[in-house]
Amino acid sequence: MANLRSPICVVVGHVDHGKTSILDQIRKTNVISTEAGGITQAISFTNISLSTIKKICKGLLDNINIKFTIPGLLFLDTPGHAAFNNLRKRGGNLADIAILVIDINESIKEQTIESINILKQYKTPFIIAANKIDLIQGYQKKDDLLIKNISLQPERVKESLDKKLYELVGNLSDHGFNSERFDRVEDYTKSIAIVPMSAKTGMGIPELLMVLSGLAQKYLEKKLIIDKNAPGKATVLEVKEEKAGTVIYSILYDGTMKQNEQIVIGGIDKPMITKIRSIDMPDEKNKFKQVKEVVAAVGVKIIAPDVKGVIAGMPLRTVNNNLEDVKILVQKEVEEVLIHTDKQGVVVKADTLGSLEALTNLLKSSNIKVKKASIGNISKKDLSDASAEEDELNKVILGFNVKKPETQEVKIITNDVIYRLIEDYENWRKSANDSLEKKELENVSRPCKLEILRGCIFRQSNPAVVGVRVINGLLKNDAALMKLNDEKVSEVKSMQLEGKNVEKAEKGKEVAISLPKVVVGRHIKEGDILISDINEVDFVKLKKLKKYLNKEEIELLKELAEIKRRKNSMWGV
Repeated sequence: MANLRSPICVVVGHVDHGKTSILDQIRKTNVISTEAGGITQAISFTNISLSTIKKICKGLLDNINIKFTIPGLLFLDTPGHAAFNNLRKRGGNLADIAILVIDINESIKEQTIESINILKQYKTPFIIAANKIDLIQGYQKKDDLLIKNISLQPERVKESLDKKLYELVGNLSDHGFNSERFDRVEDYTKSIAIVPMSAKTGMGIPELLMVLSGLAQKYLEKKLIIDKNAPGKATVLEVKEEKAGTVIYSILYDGTMKQNEQIVIGGIDKPMITKIRSIDMPDEKNKFKQVKEVVAAVGVKIIAPDVKGVIAGMPLRTVNNNLEDVKILVQKEVEEVLIHTDKQGVVVKADTLGSLEALTNLLKSSNIKVKKASIGNISKKDLSDASAEEDELNKVILGFNVKKPETQEVKIITNDVIYRLIEDYENWRKSANDSLEKKELENVSRPCKLEILRGCIFRQSNPAVVGVRVINGLLKNDAALMKLNDEKVSEVKSMQLEGKNVEKAEKGKEVAISLPKVVVGRHIKEGDILISDINEVDFVKLKKLKKYLNKEEIELLKELAEIKRRKNSMWGV
């Protein structure tokens, strides 16, 4: 029998922008004051029934002409990156809708950008809670309803609020989103709704719930159909050690889960099989109470034996006389993330399955090849796999939220913000690529042009030693020289500047060079102009590396190509 479950709403945003405080207002608790440093330390579920939503909305739902059939909303508030990355299910992300919390006075910050990137990746619809309007100078609460309260503010306050809102609209536009204040939105499928609000005073909470519930009911109804008699499907969000033992915090998103049922949990190498000892479900005050069974969608705390080593983000299924089938299905879902087919690429490590999936997807969308991706801290095997890469730019391990070992074998880049990790890698890659190309440039002939100085014939032959002035480019030892008519001359065996041996001479320098197999007067003479005789292989390399050459060297390459193409029109092409 088909039923509608509660939409799963994840609350995301930058640290200290008010994610937990918003939920505190909804459930009238004060979780934030109990958290270390005012930052959420553990995943928390909040189940809000439709009747409670209607009570909070104070009649606003009656004005939007929607017949509500959703049973309520299931909110998740989690620390940092885990807010979204561990919300997994086969074929995508578990969250149906999201609230992106942004401090209206600070606008978009680092973790806001990360949240936006992940919302984009999973194509999750969201609304924006523009929090902390109470901190706008002169703002006062004059009415319980947001729009009326805004209209009653002094003009300078309204102007200040509008300015901050349109700055936010502009910043969101830079990230590819059209947005507008919720009451000005004409088409919710084309614009992101922004609800100005204050978690501290509760202003805007009714409007936030109204918009969220309305969008969920109108656009997500088909997605919310479940069979409550079907076996339970869940995702592990967090694993914690508590007095009762190892506890699995999980989201049941389909079917039913019962006490004493057998469950299968995905693992890196093989699935874990255990039995539910007890299920705890939170009420609207976020107090957990033991229950016999739960129906999706709900956040639960599961206690079961032998679950040490369970990893966040893993799929969890109840078994209904089909253990072997469930084991196969669960591991297939895990392997979709863990198995990568790129023959060459970087090694990727992450703390959870969801984080690993989000990171590898973003890397691949940036055209960065991944050779191996796995969960856990960086191991000796990872170091070995990375060092075995032929491409120096792939001898890298990218670690998200994992420990960094002390080693110089390969480059290791770690960060606890996904998009920062990718940025760090791309910056390193550019720098490392520049270093490799500059090193390669040292091993190829450089273009140069020189003049044999009059009165500076120090030895006529065996080898000839003459004074030259470098007109353009860079003269190096072993450089092959020719005349402008493509007549080969010799190679520079050695050179001296003011009586000292040198390896190279730049534009404007006057040096003495020795030229084997050359007789002055027969092969060369005073005043001759010589140019470097670069072979075709080095010429092609120099074309690729021309960003490291100056304008005069590039002009010399063009001149050289013109000389060579008199005999071979395809030379150096």
